[in-house]
Amino acid sequence: MSVLTDAEELRDDLVALRRSLHREPELGLELPRTQEKVLAALDGLPLEITPGRGIGSVTAVLRGGRPGGAVLLRGDMDALPVQEASGVDYASRIDGRMHACGHDLHTAGLVGAARLLSARRATLHGDVVFMFQPGEEGHNGAGRMIEEGVLEAAGTPLDAAYAIHVSANRVPQGLVVSRPGTVMTASDVLRVTVRGRGGHGSEPHTAADPVPAACEMVTAIHSWTSRTFDIFDPVVVSVGRFTAGSQHNVIPETATFDATVRSYSEAHHERLADGLPRLVRSIAAAHGLHAEVDYEVLYPVTVNEPEETAFALDTARELLGEREVWLSPQPAGGSEDFSFVLQRVPGAMLLLGAAPEGSDPAGAPMNHSPHAVFDDAVLPRQAALLAELAAGRLARTARTPAATAMAGTAVDR
Repeated sequence: MSVLTDAEELRDDLVALRRSLHREPELGLELPRTQEKVLAALDGLPLEITPGRGIGSVTAVLRGGRPGGAVLLRGDMDALPVQEASGVDYASRIDGRMHACGHDLHTAGLVGAARLLSARRATLHGDVVFMFQPGEEGHNGAGRMIEEGVLEAAGTPLDAAYAIHVSANRVPQGLVVSRPGTVMTASDVLRVTVRGRGGHGSEPHTAADPVPAACEMVTAIHSWTSRTFDIFDPVVVSVGRFTAGSQHNVIPETATFDATVRSYSEAHHERLADGLPRLVRSIAAAHGLHAEVDYEVLYPVTVNEPEETAFALDTARELLGEREVWLSPQPAGGSEDFSFVLQRVPGAMLLLGAAPEGSDPAGAPMNHSPHAVFDDAVLPRQAALLAELAAGRLARTARTPAATAMAGTAVDR
Protein backbone atom coordinates (compact mmCIF):
# COMPACT_ATOMS: atom_id res chain seq x y z
CA MET A 1 0.00 0.00 0.00
CA SER A 2 1.19 3.55 -0.68
CA VAL A 3 2.12 5.90 2.13
CA LEU A 4 -0.73 8.20 1.11
CA THR A 5 -3.24 5.34 1.38
CA ASP A 6 -1.87 4.43 4.79
CA ALA A 7 -2.08 8.07 5.85
CA GLU A 8 -5.75 8.19 4.86
CA GLU A 9 -6.39 5.30 7.26
CA LEU A 10 -5.00 7.50 10.05
CA ARG A 11 -7.32 10.38 9.17
CA ASP A 12 -9.84 9.94 12.01
CA ASP A 13 -7.13 9.64 14.66
CA LEU A 14 -5.21 12.65 13.36
CA VAL A 15 -8.34 14.80 13.13
CA ALA A 16 -9.32 13.82 16.69
CA LEU A 17 -5.85 14.75 17.96
CA ARG A 18 -5.81 18.03 16.06
CA ARG A 19 -9.22 19.09 17.38
CA SER A 20 -8.29 18.11 20.93
CA LEU A 21 -5.22 20.33 20.66
CA HIS A 22 -7.31 23.12 19.15
CA ARG A 23 -9.77 23.10 22.07
CA GLU A 24 -6.99 23.50 24.64
CA PRO A 25 -4.37 25.83 23.16
CA GLU A 26 -1.29 26.66 25.21
CA LEU A 27 1.17 29.53 24.87
CA GLY A 28 4.93 29.87 24.97
CA LEU A 29 7.47 27.32 26.11
CA GLU A 30 5.50 25.44 28.76
CA LEU A 31 2.78 23.31 27.16
CA PRO A 32 1.94 20.59 29.71
CA ARG A 33 -1.40 19.48 28.27
CA THR A 34 -0.11 19.57 24.70
CA GLN A 35 3.00 17.63 25.65
CA GLU A 36 0.85 15.08 27.46
CA LYS A 37 -1.33 14.58 24.38
CA VAL A 38 1.67 14.16 22.10
CA LEU A 39 3.24 11.59 24.39
CA ALA A 40 -0.04 9.67 24.52
CA ALA A 41 -0.31 9.75 20.72
CA LEU A 42 3.24 8.36 20.38
CA ASP A 43 2.77 5.67 23.01
CA GLY A 44 3.51 2.19 21.72
CA LEU A 45 5.67 3.30 18.81
CA PRO A 46 9.32 2.12 18.66
CA LEU A 47 10.68 5.55 19.53
CA GLU A 48 13.35 6.85 21.87
CA ILE A 49 11.47 9.71 23.54
CA THR A 50 13.03 12.58 25.48
CA PRO A 51 10.80 15.30 27.00
CA GLY A 52 12.36 18.74 27.28
CA ARG A 53 14.30 19.51 30.44
CA GLY A 54 13.40 23.16 30.80
CA ILE A 55 10.64 23.48 28.20
CA GLY A 56 7.56 21.53 27.09
CA SER A 57 9.19 19.91 24.06
CA VAL A 58 9.26 16.31 22.90
CA THR A 59 12.16 14.78 20.95
CA ALA A 60 11.54 11.31 19.52
CA VAL A 61 14.06 9.23 17.57
CA LEU A 62 13.13 6.35 15.29
CA ARG A 63 16.01 3.97 14.60
CA GLY A 64 15.79 2.58 11.09
CA GLY A 65 16.30 -1.12 10.40
CA ARG A 66 19.15 -0.44 8.00
CA PRO A 67 22.27 1.66 8.60
CA GLY A 68 22.43 5.13 7.15
CA GLY A 69 22.17 8.79 8.00
CA ALA A 70 19.64 10.88 9.92
CA VAL A 71 16.85 13.30 9.02
CA LEU A 72 14.89 15.71 11.24
CA LEU A 73 11.19 16.54 10.90
CA ARG A 74 9.80 19.53 12.82
CA GLY A 75 6.32 20.36 14.07
CA ASP A 76 5.62 23.35 16.35
CA MET A 77 2.96 23.09 19.05
CA ASP A 78 2.20 26.50 20.61
CA ALA A 79 -0.82 28.75 20.05
CA LEU A 80 -1.34 32.53 19.97
CA PRO A 81 -2.86 35.03 22.43
CA VAL A 82 -5.88 35.54 20.16
CA GLN A 83 -9.60 35.41 21.04
CA GLU A 84 -11.06 32.85 18.64
CA ALA A 85 -13.94 33.92 16.40
CA SER A 86 -13.77 31.14 13.80
CA GLY A 87 -17.18 29.66 14.60
CA VAL A 88 -15.99 26.04 14.35
CA ASP A 89 -17.56 23.55 16.75
CA TYR A 90 -14.17 22.58 18.16
CA ALA A 91 -13.15 26.18 18.93
CA SER A 92 -10.83 27.07 21.78
CA ARG A 93 -12.30 26.64 25.25
CA ILE A 94 -9.73 29.01 26.75
CA ASP A 95 -10.40 32.74 26.51
CA GLY A 96 -7.72 34.74 24.77
CA ARG A 97 -5.95 31.75 23.24
CA MET A 98 -6.27 30.21 19.80
CA HIS A 99 -4.41 27.96 17.39
CA ALA A 100 -4.59 30.75 14.82
CA CYS A 101 -1.43 29.72 12.98
CA GLY A 102 -2.17 26.03 12.41
CA HIS A 103 0.38 24.59 14.82
CA ASP A 104 -2.23 22.07 15.96
CA LEU A 105 -2.15 20.66 12.42
CA HIS A 106 1.65 20.67 12.43
CA THR A 107 1.67 18.62 15.64
CA ALA A 108 -0.95 16.12 14.49
CA GLY A 109 0.70 15.80 11.08
CA LEU A 110 4.06 15.03 12.68
CA VAL A 111 2.43 12.37 14.86
CA GLY A 112 1.01 10.88 11.68
CA ALA A 113 4.46 10.84 10.08
CA ALA A 114 5.88 9.10 13.16
CA ARG A 115 3.24 6.38 12.86
CA LEU A 116 3.78 5.92 9.13
CA LEU A 117 7.55 5.71 9.46
CA SER A 118 7.37 3.42 12.49
CA ALA A 119 5.39 0.96 10.35
CA ARG A 120 8.22 1.15 7.77
CA ARG A 121 11.05 1.03 10.27
CA ALA A 122 12.61 -2.16 8.90
CA THR A 123 13.25 -0.56 5.50
CA LEU A 124 14.52 2.84 6.69
CA HIS A 125 18.17 3.56 5.84
CA GLY A 126 18.94 5.46 9.02
CA ASP A 127 17.22 7.41 11.76
CA VAL A 128 14.49 10.01 11.96
CA VAL A 129 14.33 12.72 14.64
CA PHE A 130 10.84 14.08 15.35
CA MET A 131 11.07 17.59 16.79
CA PHE A 132 7.87 18.56 18.63
CA GLN A 133 8.64 22.18 19.45
CA PRO A 134 7.04 24.72 21.81
CA GLY A 135 7.48 28.47 21.73
CA GLU A 136 7.67 29.22 18.00
CA GLU A 137 5.58 32.39 18.33
CA GLY A 138 8.35 34.68 19.51
CA HIS A 139 9.78 32.52 22.30
CA ASN A 140 12.80 31.00 20.51
CA GLY A 141 11.55 27.46 21.03
CA ALA A 142 13.75 26.09 18.25
CA GLY A 143 16.79 27.78 19.75
CA ARG A 144 16.00 26.27 23.15
CA MET A 145 15.61 22.78 21.69
CA ILE A 146 18.90 23.20 19.84
CA GLU A 147 20.54 24.14 23.15
CA GLU A 148 19.07 20.97 24.68
CA GLY A 149 20.56 18.85 21.92
CA VAL A 150 17.80 18.09 19.42
CA LEU A 151 20.24 18.30 16.49
CA GLU A 152 22.44 15.65 18.13
CA ALA A 153 19.58 13.39 19.24
CA ALA A 154 20.28 10.73 16.61
CA GLY A 155 23.90 10.43 17.68
CA THR A 156 25.04 11.14 14.13
CA PRO A 157 25.08 14.35 12.10
CA LEU A 158 21.81 15.23 10.42
CA ASP A 159 21.72 15.00 6.62
CA ALA A 160 18.64 17.20 6.26
CA ALA A 161 15.74 18.85 8.09
CA TYR A 162 12.20 19.53 6.84
CA ALA A 163 9.07 21.26 8.09
CA ILE A 164 5.62 21.91 6.65
CA HIS A 165 3.62 25.04 7.53
CA VAL A 166 -0.09 25.22 6.74
CA SER A 167 -1.74 28.31 5.27
CA ALA A 168 -5.33 29.38 5.92
CA ASN A 169 -5.50 31.54 2.79
CA ARG A 170 -3.87 32.38 -0.55
CA VAL A 171 -2.95 28.76 -1.32
CA PRO A 172 -5.70 26.37 -2.50
CA GLN A 173 -6.34 23.43 -0.21
CA GLY A 174 -3.83 20.61 -0.48
CA LEU A 175 -1.30 22.40 -2.68
CA VAL A 176 2.36 22.37 -1.70
CA VAL A 177 4.38 25.56 -2.26
CA SER A 178 8.03 26.43 -1.68
CA ARG A 179 11.10 27.96 -3.24
CA PRO A 180 14.90 27.74 -2.93
CA GLY A 181 16.78 30.45 -1.03
CA THR A 182 14.94 32.94 1.15
CA VAL A 183 11.50 31.55 1.91
CA MET A 184 10.54 33.67 4.94
CA THR A 185 11.78 36.93 6.43
CA ALA A 186 13.93 37.78 9.41
CA SER A 187 11.90 39.29 12.24
CA ASP A 188 12.92 41.80 14.92
CA VAL A 189 11.15 44.19 17.28
CA LEU A 190 11.97 47.89 17.72
CA ARG A 191 10.73 49.40 21.01
CA VAL A 192 11.21 53.12 21.63
CA THR A 193 10.47 55.34 24.63
CA VAL A 194 10.95 59.08 24.10
CA ARG A 195 11.43 60.92 27.37
CA GLY A 196 10.55 64.59 27.66
CA ARG A 197 9.11 66.96 30.28
CA GLY A 198 5.38 67.23 30.85
CA GLY A 199 3.37 70.42 31.00
CA HIS A 200 0.19 72.24 30.04
CA GLY A 201 -0.96 71.89 26.45
CA SER A 202 -1.51 75.66 26.18
CA GLU A 203 2.19 76.40 26.85
CA PRO A 204 4.29 73.80 24.99
CA HIS A 205 7.33 76.08 25.11
CA THR A 206 7.56 75.49 28.86
CA ALA A 207 7.62 71.71 28.43
CA ALA A 208 9.67 69.25 26.37
CA ASP A 209 7.04 67.49 24.25
CA PRO A 210 7.96 63.89 23.32
CA VAL A 211 4.98 63.42 20.99
CA PRO A 212 6.19 65.41 17.93
CA ALA A 213 9.59 63.77 18.19
CA ALA A 214 8.07 60.28 18.34
CA CYS A 215 5.80 61.08 15.38
CA GLU A 216 8.80 62.34 13.44
CA MET A 217 10.62 59.11 14.22
CA VAL A 218 7.79 57.03 12.75
CA THR A 219 7.75 58.97 9.48
CA ALA A 220 11.56 59.08 9.36
CA ILE A 221 11.76 55.31 9.74
CA HIS A 222 9.60 54.85 6.65
CA SER A 223 11.60 57.41 4.66
CA TRP A 224 14.96 56.03 5.78
CA THR A 225 14.16 52.43 4.88
CA SER A 226 12.82 53.36 1.44
CA ARG A 227 15.93 55.41 0.66
CA THR A 228 18.54 53.12 2.22
CA PHE A 229 17.65 49.63 1.03
CA ASP A 230 17.38 48.15 -2.46
CA ILE A 231 13.73 47.68 -3.44
CA PHE A 232 14.67 44.29 -4.88
CA ASP A 233 15.92 43.21 -1.45
CA PRO A 234 13.21 44.90 0.59
CA VAL A 235 12.70 45.65 4.25
CA VAL A 236 9.39 46.30 5.97
CA VAL A 237 8.94 48.27 9.20
CA SER A 238 5.43 48.65 10.59
CA VAL A 239 4.58 50.49 13.80
CA GLY A 240 1.90 48.48 15.55
CA ARG A 241 1.63 50.39 18.81
CA PHE A 242 1.93 54.09 19.62
CA THR A 243 1.08 55.40 23.08
CA ALA A 244 1.31 58.88 24.60
CA GLY A 245 -0.56 60.89 27.19
CA SER A 246 -3.80 60.52 29.08
CA GLN A 247 -5.58 63.88 28.60
CA HIS A 248 -6.11 66.18 25.60
CA ASN A 249 -4.62 69.27 27.26
CA VAL A 250 -1.66 67.65 29.01
CA ILE A 251 1.77 67.30 27.43
CA PRO A 252 2.97 63.86 28.57
CA GLU A 253 6.33 62.92 30.00
CA THR A 254 6.82 60.07 27.54
CA ALA A 255 5.73 58.71 24.18
CA THR A 256 6.33 55.10 23.21
CA PHE A 257 5.98 53.00 20.10
CA ASP A 258 6.76 49.45 19.02
CA ALA A 259 7.42 48.24 15.49
CA THR A 260 7.93 44.93 13.73
CA VAL A 261 10.99 44.86 11.48
CA ARG A 262 11.19 42.41 8.55
CA SER A 263 14.05 41.78 6.13
CA TYR A 264 14.75 39.29 3.37
CA SER A 265 18.55 39.00 3.63
CA GLU A 266 21.00 38.67 6.51
CA ALA A 267 22.97 41.68 5.25
CA HIS A 268 19.92 43.93 5.61
CA HIS A 269 19.01 42.21 8.88
CA GLU A 270 22.31 43.38 10.37
CA ARG A 271 22.07 46.91 8.92
CA LEU A 272 18.62 47.42 10.43
CA ALA A 273 19.78 46.39 13.89
CA ASP A 274 22.43 49.11 13.75
CA GLY A 275 20.65 51.80 11.73
CA LEU A 276 17.20 52.04 13.31
CA PRO A 277 18.36 52.68 16.90
CA ARG A 278 20.87 55.26 15.62
CA LEU A 279 18.16 57.03 13.62
CA VAL A 280 15.68 57.42 16.47
CA ARG A 281 18.35 58.51 18.96
CA SER A 282 19.54 61.19 16.54
CA ILE A 283 16.01 62.56 16.13
CA ALA A 284 15.52 62.62 19.90
CA ALA A 285 18.80 64.52 20.34
CA ALA A 286 17.75 67.03 17.69
CA HIS A 287 14.66 67.78 19.81
CA GLY A 288 16.69 67.99 23.02
CA LEU A 289 15.12 64.77 24.27
CA HIS A 290 16.31 61.32 25.22
CA ALA A 291 15.25 58.07 23.50
CA GLU A 292 15.49 54.69 25.14
CA VAL A 293 15.74 52.06 22.40
CA ASP A 294 15.33 48.31 22.74
CA TYR A 295 16.08 46.46 19.51
CA GLU A 296 15.27 42.76 19.96
CA VAL A 297 16.59 40.40 17.31
CA LEU A 298 14.09 37.54 17.06
CA TYR A 299 14.48 35.25 14.05
CA PRO A 300 16.97 35.23 11.17
CA VAL A 301 15.97 34.83 7.53
CA THR A 302 14.57 31.37 6.78
CA VAL A 303 16.70 30.05 3.92
CA ASN A 304 15.91 26.85 2.02
CA GLU A 305 18.95 25.00 0.72
CA PRO A 306 18.42 24.76 -3.08
CA GLU A 307 19.23 21.06 -3.52
CA GLU A 308 17.07 20.04 -0.56
CA THR A 309 14.23 22.23 -1.84
CA ALA A 310 14.39 20.60 -5.27
CA PHE A 311 14.31 17.16 -3.63
CA ALA A 312 11.38 18.13 -1.41
CA LEU A 313 9.32 19.52 -4.29
CA ASP A 314 10.13 16.50 -6.47
CA THR A 315 9.03 14.23 -3.62
CA ALA A 316 5.76 16.16 -3.32
CA ARG A 317 5.16 15.86 -7.08
CA GLU A 318 5.74 12.11 -7.02
CA LEU A 319 3.42 11.69 -4.05
CA LEU A 320 0.64 14.13 -4.94
CA GLY A 321 0.95 14.87 -8.64
CA GLU A 322 2.58 17.55 -10.76
CA ARG A 323 -0.38 19.95 -10.55
CA GLU A 324 -0.40 19.83 -6.76
CA VAL A 325 2.99 21.53 -6.36
CA TRP A 326 3.85 25.17 -7.04
CA LEU A 327 7.18 26.97 -7.12
CA SER A 328 6.69 30.25 -5.26
CA PRO A 329 7.93 33.34 -7.14
CA GLN A 330 8.69 35.23 -3.91
CA PRO A 331 9.26 34.67 -0.19
CA ALA A 332 6.49 34.94 2.38
CA GLY A 333 6.37 37.98 4.65
CA GLY A 334 6.18 36.00 7.88
CA SER A 335 9.05 34.61 9.90
CA GLU A 336 9.93 31.26 11.45
CA ASP A 337 12.29 30.00 14.11
CA PHE A 338 12.86 26.89 11.96
CA SER A 339 15.40 29.31 10.49
CA PHE A 340 17.71 28.41 13.41
CA VAL A 341 17.60 24.76 12.35
CA LEU A 342 18.24 25.62 8.70
CA GLN A 343 21.27 27.70 9.71
CA ARG A 344 22.87 24.47 10.93
CA VAL A 345 21.33 21.74 8.78
CA PRO A 346 20.54 21.83 5.04
CA GLY A 347 16.83 21.50 4.49
CA ALA A 348 13.60 23.13 3.43
CA MET A 349 10.33 24.50 4.70
CA LEU A 350 7.22 23.83 2.62
CA LEU A 351 3.83 25.54 2.69
CA LEU A 352 0.63 23.47 2.51
CA GLY A 353 -2.69 25.04 1.62
CA ALA A 354 -5.30 24.37 4.30
CA ALA A 355 -8.09 26.77 3.32
CA PRO A 356 -11.55 25.30 3.90
CA GLU A 357 -12.94 23.17 1.08
CA GLY A 358 -14.92 25.29 -1.36
CA SER A 359 -13.65 28.61 -0.01
CA ASP A 360 -11.88 31.29 -2.02
CA PRO A 361 -8.30 31.26 -0.68
CA ALA A 362 -7.75 34.83 -1.87
CA GLY A 363 -10.48 36.12 0.44
CA ALA A 364 -10.16 33.72 3.38
CA PRO A 365 -8.92 35.03 6.77
CA MET A 366 -5.16 34.66 7.02
CA ASN A 367 -2.95 32.99 9.61
CA HIS A 368 -3.07 34.78 13.00
CA SER A 369 -6.59 36.10 12.35
CA PRO A 370 -9.22 35.31 15.02
CA HIS A 371 -11.40 34.16 12.09
CA ALA A 372 -8.80 31.82 10.57
CA VAL A 373 -10.02 28.32 9.76
CA PHE A 374 -7.70 25.47 8.77
CA ASP A 375 -9.27 22.41 7.17
CA ASP A 376 -8.01 19.27 8.87
CA ALA A 377 -8.75 17.33 5.68
CA VAL A 378 -5.12 18.06 4.72
CA LEU A 379 -3.70 16.09 7.65
CA PRO A 380 -3.17 12.78 5.78
CA ARG A 381 -1.42 14.61 2.97
CA GLN A 382 0.79 16.44 5.45
CA ALA A 383 1.71 13.27 7.35
CA ALA A 384 2.41 11.32 4.15
CA LEU A 385 4.63 14.04 2.69
CA LEU A 386 6.68 14.35 5.88
CA ALA A 387 7.14 10.58 5.97
CA GLU A 388 8.15 10.44 2.30
CA LEU A 389 10.63 13.27 2.75
CA ALA A 390 12.37 11.44 5.58
CA ALA A 391 12.35 7.99 3.98
CA GLY A 392 13.38 9.27 0.56
CA ARG A 393 16.18 11.47 1.88
CA LEU A 394 17.61 8.60 3.95
CA ALA A 395 17.46 6.33 0.92
CA ARG A 396 19.27 8.94 -1.18
CA THR A 397 22.09 9.20 1.36
CA ALA A 398 22.38 5.40 1.48
CA ARG A 399 22.78 5.26 -2.31
CA THR A 400 25.85 7.49 -2.35
CA PRO A 401 29.15 5.56 -2.82
CA ALA A 402 30.57 6.62 0.56
CA ALA A 403 27.44 5.64 2.41
CA THR A 404 27.15 2.34 0.56
CA ALA A 405 30.73 1.44 1.35
CA MET A 406 30.21 2.11 5.04
CA ALA A 407 26.78 0.53 5.33
CA GLY A 408 27.63 -3.12 4.80
CA THR A 409 24.69 -5.42 5.34
CA ALA A 410 21.39 -4.48 6.90
CA VAL A 411 21.20 -4.83 10.66
CA ASP A 412 18.28 -4.83 13.02
CA ARG A 413 18.67 -1.82 15.27
